[in-house]
Amino acid sequence: MDPISNMLTQIRNAQERFHREIKLPSSKLKAEICRILKEEGFISDYRVVEQDNRASLQVTLKYKGKRGREKVLSSIERVSRPGQRVYVSVGEIPRVRNGLGIAILSTPQGVMTGKQAKAKRMGGEVLVHVW
Repeated sequence: MDPISNMLTQIRNAQERFHREIKLPSSKLKAEICRILKEEGFISDYRVVEQDNRASLQVTLKYKGKRGREKVLSSIERVSRPGQRVYVSVGEIPRVRNGLGIAILSTPQGVMTGKQAKAKRMGGEVLVHVW
């Protein structure tokens, strides 16, 4: 099982049903991905909740439109999987939807967007494409 793919699937499914919040098992990598999604405006908020010595990640989804029935997050895809890792150098960092989306990378200096990685001149593992 891939915990990152499970998180992305739970976010996709919750957005299809127009849920406001979801709760999922937490990890440092999942929290960093949520941090970037919040910074880029794809989700409203996230927080790590400690309960009974277990950490869970509470994600508040974001919608737009008059009735709040339009998804802000059109698509979220896992790129690098446990069976097939995808690593890129700084020159190979992908442009998602001609710059309308973002690529989330795991680099030696932490998890960041493709634009941030290009600015710092470093490559890494492409985790997720979001638009």
